[in-house]
Amino acid sequence: MTTPSHPVAGLAGFAGLAAEQKSQDVTDWAARIGWVVGLLLVIALVYWLMREGWKWRGTLQGDLPELPQAPAEPGEPRLSMSGRYHGSTTAGQWLDRIVAHGLGNRSRAELTLTDQGVSVVRPGAQDFFIPTAELRGARLDKGIAGKVLAEGGLLVITWSHGDRLIDSGFRSDHAAEHSAWVEVVGRLTSGAVPAKTQSEDTEGAR
Repeated sequence: MTTPSHPVAGLAGFAGLAAEQKSQDVTDWAARIGWVVGLLLVIALVYWLMREGWKWRGTLQGDLPELPQAPAEPGEPRLSMSGRYHGSTTAGQWLDRIVAHGLGNRSRAELTLTDQGVSVVRPGAQDFFIPTAELRGARLDKGIAGKVLAEGGLLVITWSHGDRLIDSGFRSDHAAEHSAWVEVVGRLTSGAVPAKTQSEDTEGAR
């Protein structure tokens, strides 16, 4: 005949299990906190390495001259565009980012094309100007400086500055405008400066 367990012993066993479960919960929380702290330290290390790499790249590009600024009278606009500046790289090397003089900073941008060149106004970042004599062409592309868009979603303007050939990437708020920029910049760089077409008049008046 089995003797029933004493109620006090049953309660003691239950209390022991509860204490063990509570101890296990405390252990789990400590492990979780440790993982979170470790993850934060890794993120901080990666951020620091990226920052140092950015500074090192800027030092290597210290020979890049100051960016040209727009002339006081740039001339009548042929085209204008509002959108984003996605960065600049060594021409033909879409991952070789140029960071000197703020060219590595992505930002909003207002572009204006005149017979004298391309004015790039960037709220919160350094403005610059690409003289017509330094323009080398424009094309549609999908990626630059680690930024990838849809095919043809990026306007890339190639220009010369100092002893470097640079690709600068822009995306208009209205991507259909890109083709007009490729066409007109192409005509300017070929040495021909024809009279403005009706489409250019419309773009310039936006």
